[in-house]
Amino acid sequence: MPRLSGLARGLGRVLGVGVPVALAATFITYGLSALTDTNPAATVLGDLATPQDIERMNHQFGLDRPFLAQYFSWLGNALTGDLGYSYFTTLPVAESVGRALPVDLSITLVAVVVAILVGGTAGIAAALNNGGRLDRAITAVCSAASTIPPFVLGIGLIILFSVTLPVLPSGGYVPLSEDPGQWARFIILPGLALSLDLAAEITRQLRTSLVGAMRENYVVGATVRGLSVRRVVFGHALRNAVGPALTVIGLYAPRLIGGAVVAEAVFNLPGLGHLALQAADRGDIPVIQGVLVTSIALVLVCNAVVNAALVRLRPAAERRS
Repeated sequence: MPRLSGLARGLGRVLGVGVPVALAATFITYGLSALTDTNPAATVLGDLATPQDIERMNHQFGLDRPFLAQYFSWLGNALTGDLGYSYFTTLPVAESVGRALPVDLSITLVAVVVAILVGGTAGIAAALNNGGRLDRAITAVCSAASTIPPFVLGIGLIILFSVTLPVLPSGGYVPLSEDPGQWARFIILPGLALSLDLAAEITRQLRTSLVGAMRENYVVGATVRGLSVRRVVFGHALRNAVGPALTVIGLYAPRLIGGAVVAEAVFNLPGLGHLALQAADRGDIPVIQGVLVTSIALVLVCNAVVNAALVRLRPAAERRS
């Protein structure tokens, strides 16, 4: 029960910050669209449209209503999963987002898994060799890796694995449900391109916190009692040192989602970024709003998962809260 209450408090904090930010973001985006001189009805109908045709389509789109009425109507529908319809394709926005979202989720998932495996291993190795050559080498590599933009790394990976060693495709996407093997071949390079910066930050945070944890009295006592290094590190010190690294993953979630847009451009992937770019070129406000709401929801979910993991791994933090 105490742990459940801690999870509830953590979720409440995430929602307490995230919901107002989400409302403000959607309101600002909707407001900016209202300030533009572009008339979606006129754009859809073309140059031959008569004023009567434009007026009729404005009524169909609901654009002849006051701004606040339009916004709250859209917001109420969005809370039920109805993101409206595209002005140009007339397809449900939720359907378009549903086709593009798995691409970004795949890239982000691969990036996070690779970053945790590489960053976790490197951080632990550096901490256990504190001050040694391996520690200095890992620190130097992390400093260099954090300066490489994802699109530069992506181009380098394409040159290496698609041109020099043609073992992986340079672009495209196959859904996981159709062919898991091809899905992995298409998604591994974009995931690697996004994982480097996060892996470097996880390494730095884990190395610093684990070095501090290894100096705590409970670790010294466990070592004096004859417990093995593996048990001391993984059973005691790591559990209390992993918090900053988990927090970094939560903070990097928006950057990974934004970075997925860059990866889509480099690797020609039909994700949310591609969908939003097409919608922006046409002035398709419902699609832009749908992508925005989906991105905000992903960030909130990531933060909630990180908070739950922190409570699970560090019950002492829950008691202090």
